[in-house]
Formats: sequence, structure tokens, C-alpha cells
Amino acid sequence: MTFNSLKIYYFLLSACITLNVTGCKEEKKEVKQTEITFTKEGELTIFKADSTQVKLDIEIADTDFDIQTGLMYRDAMKPKQGMLFIFDDVRERYFYMKNTRIALDIIYIDENNKIVSFQKNAKPFDESSLPSNAPAKYVLEINAGLSEQWQLSVMDSIGFTKTH
Repeated sequence: MTFNSLKIYYFLLSACITLNVTGCKEEKKEVKQTEITFTKEGELTIFKADSTQVKLDIEIADTDFDIQTGLMYRDAMKPKQGMLFIFDDVRERYFYMKNTRIALDIIYIDENNKIVSFQKNAKPFDESSLPSNAPAKYVLEINAGLSEQWQLSVMDSIGFTKTH
């Protein structure tokens, strides 16, 4: 072996040792998703047939992106919070729970602000279709069980205002 061959051999050997010590570590990288927090964009009142009212802070979904995303990737929502979906047209609606981590009550509302139907206790991550079974212009999502707790019924009505 010549002197140059020996230098190359030792260089390669030291490079391999360095790579084994530093370059071959298994590093587990954790991808953290940005937490999505509630942003109050309006207030909503549910007017019940017995004249009682339920008041909520709402986020408003009225763009294609917001409507498609809804409450996906959220870990929780407070009892007096909800998301109101506002559509341009009135027709039967179909919602599902893809990528939605919290159980919800889905309330379908017509163009006259009257509740037309419910899908209660929608299960997290369930991709089954949850139809309105009647034409709806608005959809309100609240925590599962609240529509029962508040004794909401078909023909109760809503009113809402945007805060910005």
C-alpha cells in the first residue's frame, strides 16, 4: 500500500466512524399541530316555544374554506359556544364528522330561522352522512347533548349578529 493509499484509507475509515457516531442516530421528530382556538365572531340566541332563550357565542363559517373545515381538529368547545354555518342557498344539507374530535349536536335551520331538524350526538371521526331531511340555510353545531339539555325542538328559532 502506498502512502497516498494509506492516507485515503484512514480518511475513509475516520469518515465512516464519524458517520456512525453522529449521522446514524434515529431521531424521532414530533409534528405538533397548531391548536385551533375559539374566536368569537358573533352572538346567537335560540328562542324556544316556552319563551325561554339560550344565548351562545359563535364562530361563523361563511366562506368555502370555513364551511369545509368547520370544527375539525378542535379538542374542545365550551358549553355556551357554537359554530354557525351560513349558506347562500336553501337546500337539504349533509354534514359528517371527518377529522372532528368532539361529539356534536348538529341543528339544521331554514331560511326563516326556524329549526327544521337535528342530528344529535354525532360521533367523532364518523364519516357517515348526517342529512338535514329538510331544506336548510343555516347549520348550528354545539356540543353533543346540549340540544337535549336545553330541550330544543323543531320550530324553535334563532337570531344572530356578527360582531365583526
